[in-house]
Amino acid sequence: MLARWFQAVCLVAVTAAVPIDRSKQSAEEEQVEEQKVEPPDTGLYYDRYLHEVINVLETDNHFREKLQTANADDIKNGKLSKELDFVSHHIRSKLDELKRQEVSRLRMLIKAKLDATMGENAQVDHMSLVKRFNHIDAHNQDTFEAKDLEMLIKTATKDLENFDSARHEEFKRYEMMKEHERREYLKTLDEEKRKAEEAHFEEMKKKHKDHPKVNEPGSRDQLKEVWEETDGLDPDEFDPKTFFNLHDTNGDGVLDEQELEALFTKELEKVYDPKNEEDDMVEMEEERLRMREHVMKNVDANHDRLVTLEEFLKSTEKKDFNNNHDWETVDERPVYTEEELRRYEQELNRQEAELNNRAEQLRKDHEELQQRQLELDTQKKEYQQAVMQMENRKAKQSQSQQEQPPSGPNGELKFQQEGQKSEREPAAGAPGNAVLEAENALPAEPPGHIPEPEKKQEQQNAIQEQ
Repeated sequence: MLARWFQAVCLVAVTAAVPIDRSKQSAEEEQVEEQKVEPPDTGLYYDRYLHEVINVLETDNHFREKLQTANADDIKNGKLSKELDFVSHHIRSKLDELKRQEVSRLRMLIKAKLDATMGENAQVDHMSLVKRFNHIDAHNQDTFEAKDLEMLIKTATKDLENFDSARHEEFKRYEMMKEHERREYLKTLDEEKRKAEEAHFEEMKKKHKDHPKVNEPGSRDQLKEVWEETDGLDPDEFDPKTFFNLHDTNGDGVLDEQELEALFTKELEKVYDPKNEEDDMVEMEEERLRMREHVMKNVDANHDRLVTLEEFLKSTEKKDFNNNHDWETVDERPVYTEEELRRYEQELNRQEAELNNRAEQLRKDHEELQQRQLELDTQKKEYQQAVMQMENRKAKQSQSQQEQPPSGPNGELKFQQEGQKSEREPAAGAPGNAVLEAENALPAEPPGHIPEPEKKQEQQNAIQEQ
């Protein structure tokens, strides 16, 4: 598959294959092939983006033809990237979309990390932070250009060259943590139990070291053992070329790193068994990595992380190929020093102190929030009670006004004018109803009528004037 070959030459994948002439394949055959071959995980944080770009590029005929004639140097120095200008518009559009998706993914990763460390309200320029990633041209975040392909290849090449070193460092930290936890556990035991635990630990170490001889990876004895026990062939008829073809499982003409690591299974089974308490499977994977690095160092002449048939045959012609040295397993050589362990424990203590301080601060913040919540609940309850009292007071006043007759400022009854009689006159049978009826029964006075007292006063005034 072309994508896997491209990944291997670019040093951006763990496995690879030679180019395939797709013009001779039907669409159904291509689909079946794609289903059979799954892209390997490079361990890079942009692994998916890397695979998607390669898968799109290999569908372009022009780019695929250039790729078939390119060498590793042309790819790594960016010369092949310039061919991107000649791919079809359809391919460029797909690459543009992949890049926009990758930029969006990086923004979300940055935001999630900052929210976890600085809080959700942190004001951060996510676009400037995206520019710190080296596998993408963040100055142009909309279109996939030749510079993007060049940056992707160079960054992946560099990262994968350091990938094994990172795995070794991770294993060292794992071993130091394991020893640190063991020592801390011993501190919790009394003298008798501590001695018993130490004796058990030494017994497991001794039991683990009691295993058959481990052949040096890549030596004649090691390969002949695979030839005999795995392949079921006569050891006296060992043939390097036949051996190479047998273990080139995908038939691509090279032994990739996975195919090489498969050759060490028999040696690893001599030392590690998942059923045994004394055997650590994490150490087994470290052992596998060390064996593969050892073979690659001695066989992979051009350092492209692949072993060709020519390289393999040349390695079998070396003098060291017939010299089988005992392989020193990872438990037989110190992975770390006491000084490294001491610094590691200091770092753990520092991190633990920071976590404790953070936990204490979170506890105080939680208590403050709880106290604030209680205060808010109390205020809410008081407010609800005040509202209820006001509503009750208004209800009582309204009821009182409806039950009492209207009165004046001094408490006297207020009577309605005739036009407002229906609203002001008291109900039938109420006190004063007879007086009101009597007043209503008097005849109305004619116009110009002068009351009797005023009439007498006017007469007296007239007599005095005369």
